[in-house]
Amino acid sequence: MTVSVLVVDDSGFFRKRLTEILTSSGQIRVVGVAANGREGVELSESLRPDVITMDYEMPIMDGISALREIMKKHPVPVLMFSSLTYEGARITLDALEAGAVDFLPKNFEEIARDGSQLQKILINRVLDVARSQPANRVSPPVKAGQPSPSRPIAKPPVASRSATPARQPAQPVPETPVRRSSRKTPARHYAVVGIGTSTGGPVALQRVLAELPASFPSPIVLVQHMPASFTPAFAERLNRLCKISVRQAEDGDILRPGLALLAPGGKQMMIENRSGQPRVRILPGDDRLNYRPCVDVTFGSLARAYPGKALGVILTGMGADGKEGCRMMKQSGSPIWSQDEKSSVIYGMPMAVAKAGLSDEILSLNEIGPRLVEGVC
Repeated sequence: MTVSVLVVDDSGFFRKRLTEILTSSGQIRVVGVAANGREGVELSESLRPDVITMDYEMPIMDGISALREIMKKHPVPVLMFSSLTYEGARITLDALEAGAVDFLPKNFEEIARDGSQLQKILINRVLDVARSQPANRVSPPVKAGQPSPSRPIAKPPVASRSATPARQPAQPVPETPVRRSSRKTPARHYAVVGIGTSTGGPVALQRVLAELPASFPSPIVLVQHMPASFTPAFAERLNRLCKISVRQAEDGDILRPGLALLAPGGKQMMIENRSGQPRVRILPGDDRLNYRPCVDVTFGSLARAYPGKALGVILTGMGADGKEGCRMMKQSGSPIWSQDEKSSVIYGMPMAVAKAGLSDEILSLNEIGPRLVEGVC
């Protein structure tokens, strides 16, 4: 099946180059191009593409405004192109909250070192986005005990994703049935809560963490696949919107209750617990690993530092990062929660964990925050 794409960008060179790359796949057809957001909204209505690629800085109507119009009139998966700057990160996070599925750097040199790698990344990302759900994928938080709104089921992705692509993608997970867990892990105090996510994660993490009180008794470590230039702005955004404190982790940080530490992009975050003094270790990114930061690395360190005393949570995301880390945590005696298919933007990472039989609870996004409060506080 051919994926139809609408390219919206005020740069004629970028529109032409992107069209050439996408159409070279034989799987993608560029059905239209627009030079500003207003044209993009109009062509989205008339062409009804499967995917829209969108620049954020354009004349007449900017990308965020166009995105909001499209999501109100005819929701469709949108892939944003942005600059890898602090301001670009802030705008991209606004776009994700407004309904964009994912993002890529506007500068092709920041995506890949050579043309063949660039072509593969762009094509795979558009195909992945085509299999995601459009706007309003994440419903507003509901109070504990209220039913979660029913939503369309997202199709599993066909390709792995990484904020910093490298080498081979994660291995496929055996096809075994996934059933929603009905058992409930008993309320207990966890020495630390680890949350890992990728595509759809910025909005999902905001939903979950906004539910937690300032007095939340456990430290939290967060791993979100995201470029190095984005994680500081994302941590600041979460800190502004949440009652708990959130900031980007630094080497030597001490874990403490009510503080969530976000793994810095492009690096790896590990937790050490020597002589009862838990500390963060930030290590350089390793090209042998497909993700930087990597959920498996952080969760594996939690399994060693806090055997049987941690809680692992896997949210929406492409690929299978987190599965092996969850396996190590599970083997150490720690419980694992995973997001359900209906509420996931991309049911890749949580599906991998659930299909491996590692999930103690499979929860909708709207249930996870209240369950953390109920099960930990």
